Amino acid sequence: MEQFIQPAREEWESLLARPTASYTELEPIVAKVFNEVRERGDAALKDYTTQFDKVVLTDLVVPKTDIDQASDRLTSELKQAIQLAKKNIEGFHRAQKTPKVSVETQAGVECWQEKRPIQKVGLYIPGGSAPLFSTILMLAIPAQIAGCTEIVLCSPPNESGSLPDEVLYTASLCGVSKIYTVGGIQAIAAMTFGTETIPNVYKIFGPGNQYVTVAKQWATRYNVAIDMPAGPSELLVVADQSAQPAYVAADLLSQAEHGPDSQVILVTTSQDILPKVAEEIARQLAELPRKEIAAKAIANSKMIAFSSDELAIDFINQYGPEHYIICMEKEALYVEAIQNAGSVFVGNYTPESAGDYASGTNHTLPTNGYAKQYSGVNLDSYLKQMTFQKISKEGIQGIGPAIEAMATAEGLQAHKNAVTLRLNDLKNE
Repeated sequence: MEQFIQPAREEWESLLARPTASYTELEPIVAKVFNEVRERGDAALKDYTTQFDKVVLTDLVVPKTDIDQASDRLTSELKQAIQLAKKNIEGFHRAQKTPKVSVETQAGVECWQEKRPIQKVGLYIPGGSAPLFSTILMLAIPAQIAGCTEIVLCSPPNESGSLPDEVLYTASLCGVSKIYTVGGIQAIAAMTFGTETIPNVYKIFGPGNQYVTVAKQWATRYNVAIDMPAGPSELLVVADQSAQPAYVAADLLSQAEHGPDSQVILVTTSQDILPKVAEEIARQLAELPRKEIAAKAIANSKMIAFSSDELAIDFINQYGPEHYIICMEKEALYVEAIQNAGSVFVGNYTPESAGDYASGTNHTLPTNGYAKQYSGVNLDSYLKQMTFQKISKEGIQGIGPAIEAMATAEGLQAHKNAVTLRLNDLKNE
């Protein structure tokens, strides 16, 4: 990791940059795949799976027998771990339910807000070298709690043309039965348009690589909503002399092993910690099974020392990390000051891995600085907030003259008439 000591603000722009390709460069291939899927449906999905995943598929649907048998091939230890995570994630997301809001804004004018589930949602589960079955927990559990009536799951096939047992078991545990062996751009296109086999949906959820991120944004051109732009994973740790260098290094490497386009950042106000963390990274990296992948991500990553808490906090908020770990003596200051982060992990004993798997919070989070505008996935991500109103005779008589005056001022006579007719009828009663 390259080190920067008290960088000037003029250098911050380059330090804040992510190692991602320009989305503009990826749009032509995304547009091509979308057009093919819209025109050719399942045939295009199979062709692109052969091209991109090097797998020939005869059927896109995962048979129920495969789903049922997946449980038998997993260890009891792993199934118990997944069940524990499910319990914690359910508990945290059920607690996010909010009651109906009702207010009588004036006599006879009642306004209220209720939430309704998005009926059809699509869940994208990344595959590749590390199939993220934990993401199913993060996406399917709040969808079920919200009451979504149709949940579609797409994930890329492995070399044998199937999905890992962990994916199938977790999906079944979460009540998801519509599971399709298709990934990448073509999966997002399928859930956008629908094909002979895969239903279209109203909103697409899930992280992915840069191609999936662009595909999700492309889907919004066709009236399909997305959770957020969620691309390559990232982590920022802020640490001082109170932190354990071995813990800090382990946390940085835990994100670096996601992929070569991941990025990790260490920010500190204690310059002395830098060589200690660097030494630990080298030692731990050498022992990782995915060390080649992690090493490429580490090469894109940085250690930055600032002379004050104020500068460190300002930099962190400008970066807007997906994951943010705080290991500082002034813990409360950093917790209070953070404005832009997907999920925050506080203290030496709160690894980011806990949020990835089992603590209860959601790990589907905004990346690439989008934490400045977006929240991570939560229960409300699957709900629409609808407003209602009911006005009595007394209410329309009280509010009507104001509506008439405002409609007249805007030159909208029919708006005024809709009130005037009612008021005149009430006067004649």
